[in-house]
Amino acid sequence: MERVSTPRNVYEQDENIILRTAEPTDGKLISDYFIANKDFLKPWEPSREEAFYSEAGWTKRLIKLHELHRMGLGYYLIILDSESGEMMGTVSFSNVSRFPFHACNLGYSLAENAQGKGVMTRAMRLAIKYMFSIQNVHRIMAAYLPRNHKSEATLMRLGFKKEGMAKDYLLIDGVWEDHILSSLVNDNWTST
Repeated sequence: MERVSTPRNVYEQDENIILRTAEPTDGKLISDYFIANKDFLKPWEPSREEAFYSEAGWTKRLIKLHELHRMGLGYYLIILDSESGEMMGTVSFSNVSRFPFHACNLGYSLAENAQGKGVMTRAMRLAIKYMFSIQNVHRIMAAYLPRNHKSEATLMRLGFKKEGMAKDYLLIDGVWEDHILSSLVNDNWTST
């Protein structure tokens, strides 16, 4: 694995995938991904405005996300096929909090045609390693729908532990949905 990540940018590679920080120039790549996977992702995501599916909408969003990357408050990462350059998914870390919490929330999505190939497990393993070793986060939290067994299996494979159930936690596809809360703790966390 080649590694050239910095505190402000992520670039990790594992076998045939690249995980990297989304850049303001990725608007078309990301909008094309969400257009292609709109129906597949719909049951698992919030309702989206039309700008979410446009290059211009993503370019605006990426400018804001780039500023969050710069300030260390959030990371929006894309998963790419290293040979074709096709976007296969996303991994994001939001609500990054430093002292005394040292924690963040994890979100992710995977293209329909990338399912069942271990892509998300490998990408999240790279992303988690980055957040633990370079960002020195102590705790990563993830919530998933009880019926999303693929998401549950991925998180459990990565060592996340279930912590409870949150009633009406997120507005998913227009409906308030319960979520199972889970977390992964960095056993190698050090005070810097």
